[in-house]
Amino acid sequence: MSVISEIARLIEKHSGADGIFATDIPRLNLIRSSEPTVPTHVLYEPAICIVVQGRKQTILGDDVYIYDATQYLTVSVDLPVLGHVVEASKEKPYLCLRLDLDPALISAIMLETPQENLANQLPQRAMSLNPMSEELLDNALRLLHLLEEPKHIAVLAPLVEREFLYRLLTGEQSGRLRQIALSESRAQQVNKAIGLIKRNFRKTLRIEQVASEANMSPSSFHQHFKAVTSMSPLQYQKQLRLQEARRLILSQSLDAATAGHAVGYDSPSQFSREYARLFGQPPLRDIARLKDMPQYLFEA
Repeated sequence: MSVISEIARLIEKHSGADGIFATDIPRLNLIRSSEPTVPTHVLYEPAICIVVQGRKQTILGDDVYIYDATQYLTVSVDLPVLGHVVEASKEKPYLCLRLDLDPALISAIMLETPQENLANQLPQRAMSLNPMSEELLDNALRLLHLLEEPKHIAVLAPLVEREFLYRLLTGEQSGRLRQIALSESRAQQVNKAIGLIKRNFRKTLRIEQVASEANMSPSSFHQHFKAVTSMSPLQYQKQLRLQEARRLILSQSLDAATAGHAVGYDSPSQFSREYARLFGQPPLRDIARLKDMPQYLFEA
């Protein structure tokens, strides 16, 4: 049995149904879907995603990423995206493992590996596709095998995760991942600004204030923010607002005007227009459609 086939078998065994499943291994999640899914707006957090069966498409701004078992996806900051499974069936479901990235662990490993000066390096796009390697597949398989022997997880899982990250830090993704942990890197400065926007997305966004948080001039901040996220700060804030409003309408049965006001819109008509522009339908019709969809689609 090939490494990919064995990984697929273990994901099937430890999921068993469609959805997103946390495991006993910290930061490791398993994802399964037995059919293609509709495009769904979600917030991706820093992670490595390895697909071993099926295919997925993710859209970030104007960039389209389509990936399967030949590539893995890297996400280095929080990003609002549009994603959906494009290839899956009951016979061959979409199967994926996601390892969430721990900046503190990346920093610790960096202290033990050769350094490069990234302080003034231009930030890279926070999402990328990379050719799959045998070494990463082997690491992924060893992590999954620990689910078969849970008594060893506490001691062995951290060692396998460290090796996994070490291989990433010494490979093609070295610069992108190192920028997650270096406080003086441009990407990390943008990440601080993202944190400020996420905490205050309901408030009016003042670019000067956010740029100051990132320790940049407004013009430099705008340039670097778009380089990392593929969108402007205002577009980023708008997507956060609309995704949260959608969640409130769906989970708390709020009306559109109340949800819009809760996320910072003073004008119900403006909220409805921007909602329809992002999600393709006005709030009432969109929510009616979402209620017939699996809830896990909105979680990853």
